[in-house]
Amino acid sequence: MVDVVALIRHGMKTAQSRPTSYANVRRRPLEFNVGDHVFVKIAPLKGVMRFGKKALDLLPNLSYEEVPVQIIDRKVKVLRNKEIGFVKVLWRNHVIEEATWEPEEEKRQRYPDLF
Repeated sequence: MVDVVALIRHGMKTAQSRPTSYANVRRRPLEFNVGDHVFVKIAPLKGVMRFGKKALDLLPNLSYEEVPVQIIDRKVKVLRNKEIGFVKVLWRNHVIEEATWEPEEEKRQRYPDLF
């Protein structure tokens, strides 16, 4: 049993070292002189912020208050016995795709200047 395990380990080591030996044959040390022209491969960076991050007004507990900027759309949801009005609210520090549908009456009471 010990001989079989040793034989399997030897086979696995050979199989793992084969790609390394193929790659090492193709590698060569690179030498450049002043004035040589070279191509540099640059991978694109995801999530790079070109103009810096937006400054948020943080409260002492490291949270911030969401403030509505404007109302984008309105709709009325009809139920069996009543109708409920909704408004699509654009929030400060958010893009338009992140606007949310909120009950109109609640926003009308809390933020009357939007209406």
